[in-house]
Parts: sequence; structure tokens; C-alpha cells
Amino acid sequence: MTSQDLHAAADAARAEIVRVGTSLFARGYVHASAGNISARLDDGQGHLITPTNAALGFLEADRLALVDGDGTQLAGDRASKTLTLHRRIYAADPAARFVIHTHSTHLVALTLAGVWHPDDVLPPITPYYVMKVGHVPHIPYHRPGDPLVADLVTERIAARAAAGTPIRAVLLDRLGPVVWGPDAASALAVLEELEETARLWLTTDRKPEPLPDHAIAELRDTFGAAW
Repeated sequence: MTSQDLHAAADAARAEIVRVGTSLFARGYVHASAGNISARLDDGQGHLITPTNAALGFLEADRLALVDGDGTQLAGDRASKTLTLHRRIYAADPAARFVIHTHSTHLVALTLAGVWHPDDVLPPITPYYVMKVGHVPHIPYHRPGDPLVADLVTERIAARAAAGTPIRAVLLDRLGPVVWGPDAASALAVLEELEETARLWLTTDRKPEPLPDHAIAELRDTFGAAW
């Protein structure tokens, strides 16, 4: 890839981050300066990430933080305090190219009310949760930006990959979800389905039973669901 191609790809990634941030803010997934978004650049050696304390609904493309493969900032405003977590996710999952962290209301509420299980914050109550989201581990509370969180998340990524059920998301206690995927659309789909399932779970008076084992097996066999 030529330097001109790399520059064009970086511009496209900047535009995508701004578009996603605007969409998340408009739909109430983020508020104030909570949350962050990053993208892995096509050369595989650097990342773009939203600046610390940036409001995701009002991002400016030329102010996004550009960091190299070692995490050294090259341009833009000061990178988000969660840069280490984003970089470690990219390193742990080579397929990841876009990472989103929000403080989505129902998912934060779920951590306050109590998750279903430390290895699965929600039960598999809908087929699309099984197919589009899969297992989502709960990460115990640490302060925002604590590098220990990156260790816990990458341990979960490695363990689930070894078990043949790779994950696309984790839920940080009191801070909300971190989701990732090969592109922005994939990461958004995980976030949206995860938040919607939390809303369903929390607003159902009589908690629904998980899908039966045979139904989950059918989803695995038919759609390749990682559950």
C-alpha cells in the first residue's frame, strides 16, 4: 500500500469514527464525554482513537489522536485514557479493527443490579443475542483507564478463543460495554443487540428462561453462533 493509500485510509477511518460517535450520541448510547472509539489503521501499525474527555457527538476528525504501533502519540489531541485497553484488544484479536466503549444506560444498570453470571452477563434469551453477541464476560470494577483492566480483558479473550467460543464484547462494572469487530458496522451491531437485550432483561417482571440447549445447538449448527 502506498503512502497516498495509507493517508486516504486514515482519512476514511477518521470519518467513520466521527460518524459512529454522532450516531451513538443521537440515539442516546453515550452522553457528555463518556465513552471512546478507536480504529486500527490499514498498515496495522497504528491506531486512531478519540481524545480524552471528548464528547462523542461532537468529534472533529483532525483532532482525533493518532498513535503508532508502540502507543506513542503522533498527532491530534491527547488520546483517551483507555488507549491501553484498545491497543491490547487489537493485539489479542487480530480480526478486531474497530472498538467502541460506551456507558449505555441499561448495561451500566445491569452491573448495578447484578449480572446473570460472571462469564455471561446476560442469559441467552433471544436467538439474535446468541448469534450476534455471544458470551460477554463481566469485568470487576477498576477506575477508568486502569491498565489492569486490559490484562483482565485480554485474559478473557484468550480463554474464550481457546474454548472455541470467541468473544466480541466485555462489560466493565459500573462503566459499560466494550465491543469490537472487523469494522464499525459489526461493532455497532454487537453494541446495539447487547444493550437491547439488557433492556429486555431488566424490564421484564418475570425473568424469562434462557433458550433451551437444543435451541442454542440449532443456532450453532445453522448460523455458526459462537456459544
